This record gives sequence, C-alpha cells and structure tokens, in this order.
Amino acid sequence: MALLVYVAGPLFDDGERWFVETMEARIAHAGASTFLPHRDNPKKTAENVGQIYRNNIEAIDAADLVVANLNGVTTDDGTAWEIGYAFAKGTPVIGLFTDWRRRFDDEIVNLMIGESVEMILRSLDELDAVLTRRLVDAPTP
Repeated sequence: MALLVYVAGPLFDDGERWFVETMEARIAHAGASTFLPHRDNPKKTAENVGQIYRNNIEAIDAADLVVANLNGVTTDDGTAWEIGYAFAKGTPVIGLFTDWRRRFDDEIVNLMIGESVEMILRSLDELDAVLTRRLVDAPTP
C-alpha cells in the first residue's frame, strides 16, 4: 500500500500552483499517493469553506507524510498551519525551500517552522533523492 503524502503550499498565483503541482508530480512518481488541496477539494466558494477545511484536516490526519513548500519571505500562513497541525499529530513533515531570500543569516525559515520539520530541502532534486530513500529504497516489512 502506497504512502499517502499531503502536499502543502501556497496557491495564490500561477507560479505557486506550478511549483506545488511539480512537487506533487515528483512525489507521485516516487510511488506515493498524494492529497493536493486545490485538486482534491471542490472549487472554493463562500458556502463550502468549512467543508474544504474539514477535508484538509481529514487528509492530514490520514497522511503518512506532509511535504510543504516553504518558499517566500515568510512561509504562507495556511501552509504554516498545516505544518503545525501535522507536527502536533506526530505526522512527519519535510519542508522544501528553494527561495534565495533569507530572513536571517542563521535561519532559513521562521524558527517555529524550522523546528517542526524533519528537514528542509533546498531543491526539487533533493526532494527526489529523499523520496527515493524513503519510498523506493525503504525495506518492505
């Protein structure tokens, strides 16, 4: 049975959507099942935001892993919430930060996010390598 990976990240412009969809494609290529909020939920309306919220929570609850796009001067607030929720549930989180901007010399992202993720990867190629180790090379029980 394939691992379920919740793919988190901002979705407010074409570039953000492209990036999170690229992350999802690489995760799926590595053999995992994925939940991608903007794909796996209905189109957001004023009437269904509560249902989308519940769907996302249920998906994080079911996930074996969360992979989150951390790019930006600050991490997207919805993504930060998803990371915190996953961390509180004990679900491992991998962050991906390919942005060149840094907040501080010794801090890639906000320390609360940085301490909530297992690792922060710096490229899509690093994501592929980690997924290969985790999903493909992992010993079968």
